[in-house]
Amino acid sequence: MKTKHKCAWCVGDDLYEAYHDEEWGVPVYDDDTFFEFLVFETFQAGLSWITILRKRENFKKAFDDFDYKKIANYKQSKIDSLLQDPGIVRNKLKVNGTVTNAKLFMDIQKEFGSFSNYIWKFVDGKPITNKVVNYKEAPATTAISDAISKDLKKRGFKFVGSTVMYAFMQATGLVNDHEVACFRHKEV
Repeated sequence: MKTKHKCAWCVGDDLYEAYHDEEWGVPVYDDDTFFEFLVFETFQAGLSWITILRKRENFKKAFDDFDYKKIANYKQSKIDSLLQDPGIVRNKLKVNGTVTNAKLFMDIQKEFGSFSNYIWKFVDGKPITNKVVNYKEAPATTAISDAISKDLKKRGFKFVGSTVMYAFMQATGLVNDHEVACFRHKEV
């Protein structure tokens, strides 16, 4: 049986390949999913993506299924318990940043009707399809990720630098950076 060509970054790890094949680059329109990816990308800052992916279920459990309404109301006792949880990345600034981001996420929903409405306006409502031949050639930032980062920071969001926001754009399908030879390039 012939195997399908995949982006080189995921090959060789079953978890990575499943994430690549099923989720990465698929356009997201659901606010719950957007918030989940926002949490993952902000925690990933300075770490490898596979580290976060391997802890995904632990994060989901620890952060109440990424229910931003609950997270926005976390008391210090809950934050303290998260900082003791070996199943997640125990970074005090990132845990506190997640609580802050949950509150601000809801502010954006109030202003734009949904976070989806807000974020998709940066790409005029449709995914940008790049022609990446080798994943190592994909940009780390773009003018659009710079603009998203600047706007979110102005609103008070934490851990939303341009590189983090470009990774967020890739993960949530605002940009298609699948290698052109990858079977997912045309599918997403």
